[in-house]
Amino acid sequence: MGPEWVAILALVALFAVGTVLPINMGALAYVAAWLVGMYSLHLSEKEILAGVSGDLILTLIGVTYLFAIAKNNGTVDLIVASAVRAVGGRVALIPWVMFAVTALLTAIGAASPAACAIIGPIALGFAGRYKINPLMMGMFVVHGAQGGGFSPISIYGTITNSVMEDNKLPSSELTVFLSSLVVNLVMATILFFLFGGRKLMAQRVDIDDPGGVEDDLHRGGATVTARGTGVSTMTRTHADGVRRDQLLTLVAFVGVAVVALVFDKNIGFVAITAAVLLAMLSPNQHKDAIKQVAWPTVLLVAGVSTYAAILTEAGSPEFVGKWAAGLGAAAIGALVLCYVGGVVSAFASSTALLPVIIPIAVPLIANGGIHAGFFVAALAIASTIVDVSPFSTNGALMLANRPDTIEEPVYYKQILTYSMIVVAAGPLLVWAALVAPGW
Repeated sequence: MGPEWVAILALVALFAVGTVLPINMGALAYVAAWLVGMYSLHLSEKEILAGVSGDLILTLIGVTYLFAIAKNNGTVDLIVASAVRAVGGRVALIPWVMFAVTALLTAIGAASPAACAIIGPIALGFAGRYKINPLMMGMFVVHGAQGGGFSPISIYGTITNSVMEDNKLPSSELTVFLSSLVVNLVMATILFFLFGGRKLMAQRVDIDDPGGVEDDLHRGGATVTARGTGVSTMTRTHADGVRRDQLLTLVAFVGVAVVALVFDKNIGFVAITAAVLLAMLSPNQHKDAIKQVAWPTVLLVAGVSTYAAILTEAGSPEFVGKWAAGLGAAAIGALVLCYVGGVVSAFASSTALLPVIIPIAVPLIANGGIHAGFFVAALAIASTIVDVSPFSTNGALMLANRPDTIEEPVYYKQILTYSMIVVAAGPLLVWAALVAPGW
């Protein structure tokens, strides 16, 4: 058996084990990289570890550290509350507010599950209070997270753009980001009109009612209590306006985006510098923020990116790409890969899948004349829109935070049915929109 087959079978095994057992897939990937690298490719341990992207790891640490500080000082609460007030308490717009805020959080560096964990309980609290369809509201949060998830400074975006650069594909940061945003907006729009959005247009939330917006936010778990005072950050923010540390955090987010994108500086260095400066200004408040860095995600990406390098060394991407291209047309091979990404990701980690599936597409891009940006966008979207599945972290979070107005078995069945439709139709529709026209 050739090394390309050994690497592929090991990949299938690590995804299977990581899906069935609660073991971080990054740790499994390190084990697979070591065994395949040493005993099939005869690489040294130093050569195996050369596949780790220090730039990518630093970016993950930097952006999640900065986001942890924003969560600690109530800046996230401020964004949510301000968004609800900005629409004047119109109930029909609240699902869109939740979509937009979740998209904003992932776009500025929050991990998709982290953003869903923060906004999901808030959104579903509103759904229960104001009789908004829970399936619509929960899926709005997940689609919002995926809609913002491929911005150039997001975790998904950083991974995708780094993998494209490593494989010498042309930069397509905005193509991938905007494609994902548009697709998820379309999905949300369909949900809105299918599940009672029109009936909500006549309803209003009394934003000045103490038992209204703030109570929903508090029940959703978004309130941060000021140390030693018992006064919530949300309440203090509303009463006293934006605090100095929150204003500085908002400025930091804008500054990171400007310095990284306009001046072309490393996003990891810029983000961690901003986080350290904010921590120095309030050292006692943020001394535990470093513990909130998405370390499991860091391990996941580090391990999987290491194994992705082993796959490349074994020649597996070229092998699979040539097989897909041999199906008769490069576009058909692209469709197959979109379905592979969608089906696998519905049960496994999207973050782990992206560094693996994009290199597999390189031969089709090189030999099939397919537009790199649109093809990678299609793969990325097909591999992430299925996170609505109750077997994924995002879908499971929505299920766990269901409102009392619906029983868990009913809600589970609704989410499962919707996710099956997305898995069956999503990759095909994304492929038809982005790859089939031959942009």
